[in-house]
Amino acid sequence: MKNIKDIMTRARQENILIPALNVAYLPMTEPMIRAVADTDSFALIEVSRIDWRKFGAESQEAVYREYEKYACENSVRLHLDHVPVIDEDGKNVDYRSIISEALELGYDSVMIDASRLDLGGNIAATREIAEMAHTVNVPVESELGAVLGHEAGPIPPYEELFTSGKGFTDVDEAVRFVRESGCDWLSVAVGSIHGAVSGAAASQKKVTARIHQEHLKKLDDVLDVPLVLHGGSGIDLTHVREAVTHGICKMNIGTELRQIWETNVADGDEEKAVEALYQRVRAILEDELLISGSATRLLS
Repeated sequence: MKNIKDIMTRARQENILIPALNVAYLPMTEPMIRAVADTDSFALIEVSRIDWRKFGAESQEAVYREYEKYACENSVRLHLDHVPVIDEDGKNVDYRSIISEALELGYDSVMIDASRLDLGGNIAATREIAEMAHTVNVPVESELGAVLGHEAGPIPPYEELFTSGKGFTDVDEAVRFVRESGCDWLSVAVGSIHGAVSGAAASQKKVTARIHQEHLKKLDDVLDVPLVLHGGSGIDLTHVREAVTHGICKMNIGTELRQIWETNVADGDEEKAVEALYQRVRAILEDELLISGSATRLLS
């Protein structure tokens, strides 16, 4: 089975986007994998700590067991998304234990998010996890900058954020971070935002975000690792396609898929939800991201 690190490296070389689809509820796993396989696309199935704490993913072990039932090695790999050192509620997290369990279960890649620490703290935490994961040949994603949206309370208006560049990944810091942390992929802040995860806002449609292509290109020009875009739901598609030419190899899609599931199960009809999710993921892959056939290209 081809290692996900090699697949991501090839995606960067050939400007191919790998979508990462979040499992907010366990039954979402099967229709998402089926849609990926049916379009000959390649994607990551992923779960974050938020998904099992605030929604219905139950646990990272439960997601792993569900994934095992349907996994197709020619179409998908399993990624542990966002394990924070300090979470969205400002609380310290036992991130070492969570990531250690994922490695023991057999996740193909993991993410440590120490972006709420200062630069030195972020480097140290990421390096610790990279050393742990690399002993079992598992690549590590990390984040530098502030992709806002998960925190409680309102965030500044989007146009204000984009124009000011507030929270954008600093180019010089990124060079040092990649060199010293040992990360394999880097999640960068270049204009995208996360969907809200708390209160009434969790069900609201996200603002249509853009990507600051010039800033992204500056990062790509000096970094030698695949770049990751979080908060993929709702980003202008022309911006996504251009971003792929500037180093973005992986894009997380969570909020839209979760909301489709929640809307359709509200009346108790899970079969309807399964079909709606399958059709939406298929449309994203075929009609929006235009990556049908990417599995054949990446794994050949």
